[in-house]
Amino acid sequence: MSASIAATPYDALPAALVTELAEAGLDPRAVYAAIVEALAEDLPPNGTGIDVTSEATLPDEVVTADFGAREAGVVAGLGVAAMVFHYVLGDEVTLSDRVADGTSVAAGDVVLRVTGPVKGVLIAERTALNFACHLSGVATATAAWVGALAGTNARVLDTRKTLPGYRALQKYAVRCGGGVNHRFSLSDMALVKDNHVVAAGGVLPAYRAVKERYPDLPVEVEVTDLDQVRDLLGVGCERILLDNMSNAMMAEAVELRDAAGTGTVLEASGGLTFDRAREVAGTGVDFISVGALTHSVKVFDIGLDLPEDR
Repeated sequence: MSASIAATPYDALPAALVTELAEAGLDPRAVYAAIVEALAEDLPPNGTGIDVTSEATLPDEVVTADFGAREAGVVAGLGVAAMVFHYVLGDEVTLSDRVADGTSVAAGDVVLRVTGPVKGVLIAERTALNFACHLSGVATATAAWVGALAGTNARVLDTRKTLPGYRALQKYAVRCGGGVNHRFSLSDMALVKDNHVVAAGGVLPAYRAVKERYPDLPVEVEVTDLDQVRDLLGVGCERILLDNMSNAMMAEAVELRDAAGTGTVLEASGGLTFDRAREVAGTGVDFISVGALTHSVKVFDIGLDLPEDR
């Protein structure tokens, strides 16, 4: 095999893998497209180029290589990594011992075993790791927040602060870590933020404008003081975002909500650090939204090494 790729057509991918990704809430065709684009970066033009280093240094042989976790955490994106190998190697690859996404692993654990032509394995390696390491980082960070909130009623929530083109994958990784997804787009839920409030002339005019135009959509309104909370509770607003409030203010907002009996969901946001997580949850809010889960997460360390005695 030369150091190029099979470029397996979508319809030739293993049906079980495609079904698995779909059942996990991902669009398999979108994942496939992202993989094709990623490989095109490594093998220009359009993924048809040659890995010149592998072509020059590697023999035509079949190897079995292990992807190993180099730290403890929660893995995600291994199904995506599997699709990378099937795209690059077609029916020449065999995958085994793949750990299910959302599994907690320890340093040294094998998370995926790959058998195939060595040149193709090394072509696919970096792209597979780029997906798996990043998404496992999101899942691991989310799991840490979930652990910090254990025993409280609050749950950790992601945001739209995602890498362009990676939103569905990053939000999938949040779910793998035990977190909850906020809205996916600007159209599936209304979120009235400070600039909308200014333009509309206040939280109530903004809320009413959205409800009048889109009566069937859920609406959340960002507030910065308790008077705004009272106003919105008075009209039965279903969700309120408490922005950059002190713990004392959030606790009072919860008391106001409970007294009103509206069932309004309260979300804490803005300036929330991991060290504050449990204190904020103790105020009684329902959700704590954390943009850092996706916009500045540390990648999880997974590595692949060829066996020395191959």
